[in-house]
Amino acid sequence: MAVRLPRPHRFDVVVAAGGLLGGLLMWGIGLGTRPADEPTVLFDGRWPVLLPLLVTAGCELLRRVAPRTALVTGTAALTLDTVTQGNVVTLIMFTDVVYAAVLYGTPASARRVPRVTGLLTVAATVVPFALWRVPEALLIGVAVGVLSFAPASTGLIVRNHRDAALAARLRAEQTALLAEMDRAQAVTAERARMARELHDMVANHLSAIAIHSTAALSLDDPDTSKEALSVIRENSVAGLDEMRRLIGILRDGSGDREPAAAPTLDGLDDLVEGARANGLHVTLRADLGEVPTPVELAAYRIVQESLTNALKHASPGPVAVTLARRNGMLDVRVSSRYGHRDGPRVPGSGAGLVGMRERAALLGGTFTAGPEGTVWTVRASLPVAEGDRPE
Repeated sequence: MAVRLPRPHRFDVVVAAGGLLGGLLMWGIGLGTRPADEPTVLFDGRWPVLLPLLVTAGCELLRRVAPRTALVTGTAALTLDTVTQGNVVTLIMFTDVVYAAVLYGTPASARRVPRVTGLLTVAATVVPFALWRVPEALLIGVAVGVLSFAPASTGLIVRNHRDAALAARLRAEQTALLAEMDRAQAVTAERARMARELHDMVANHLSAIAIHSTAALSLDDPDTSKEALSVIRENSVAGLDEMRRLIGILRDGSGDREPAAAPTLDGLDDLVEGARANGLHVTLRADLGEVPTPVELAAYRIVQESLTNALKHASPGPVAVTLARRNGMLDVRVSSRYGHRDGPRVPGSGAGLVGMRERAALLGGTFTAGPEGTVWTVRASLPVAEGDRPE
C-alpha cells in the first residue's frame, strides 16, 4: 500500500515555483556555474542542467512535510549538478532544503545534520589541501561549508529559538491556568465561608421564629400568642443585627463602613440566654483560657448551630454545652435528648452539620455528630496553637 504524503504547504509551493522559474531564467540566458568546456563537466550541453533543477524544485515541495526525504533527494540532485554545467539556483534551493531539514525535521535530525555537514566541511577543507598543497584548494571547503554547514547551523539556531519561545509560551499558559485555578478555588472557598456565616448567623433566629409562629397559629390562646410574638420580635431584631454584621463583612475593605466585630467565646452567655428564651433548657460549662481568634469563632459557631439544631429537632429535656481545653486542644461538646418529639418542628437540610465539619477541618481539628443512645451529641476538637494541629 502506497504511502500518501501530506499536501505541501502553500509557502513551499511558492518557493518551489519561484526557484524553478528563476532556474529556467538562468538556463535560458545560458548562465551556469562553470563553463561548458570545463574538464569536470561530464554531461556537457545545456539540457542536463534541467534535471537537477527540477529535482531540487520538487524537494522544495517536501521541505516541510518530508524534510528527510527532501534532504536525501536534494543531495543526490546536487551531486548530479556538480557534473553538469550547473545552475546557481539549484545551489540556492539546496541550501534551503538543508535549512528546512534541520528546522522541520525530527530532533535527532536537527542534531545530526549540523554534525555531519560540519565534518564534511572540515574534510573538504583538509583533504584537497593535503593532496594539492595549493591555497586554492581551501575554497572547496569554503564552498561545502556555505552550501551545507552554514544553512544547517542557521536552521539549528532558529529551531532552538523557536523551541525556547514555544516553551516560554507553554509556561505562560500554565501559569495563567494555575492562576485561574487558584482564583476559582479562592472564590469557591470564599463562597463556602460566606455560606457558613450566613447559615450560622440567621438559621438560629429563623428557626425560633418558625417554631413560635407555628405554635401561635396552632394554639387559640391570647397569652401564648402574645408570648410567641414577643419571641418572634426578639429573634427578628437579633437576626437583622446579624445580617448587618454580615453586610459589614462583605463591605470590609471597600471604604463604605467598618465591619462589625466577629463573635467570641465571651458571647456564649448571651447565646445561651437566647436559647433559653426560645424554650431550651441549656446548661453551660466552660474552662477556656486564652484561645486564638479563629478557634474562638469556630467554637462559637459550632455551639450556635448545635443549639439551633436542638431547638429544631431535640426532644424535651436538658441541653448541655461543655467547652474545655485539654492537651493543646479545645474540646466542644453539645448534647441534647434524641428521640420522638411532640410539637412544632422545622425541617433541616443538613447544611449546618456540613458547615460545622468544614469549620473544624479548616483549623485541622475533628468533628463528629450523631446519636448515642437517647442523646444526640456534637463533638469538635480544635487545636488552639499552630504546633498542635494534626498532620
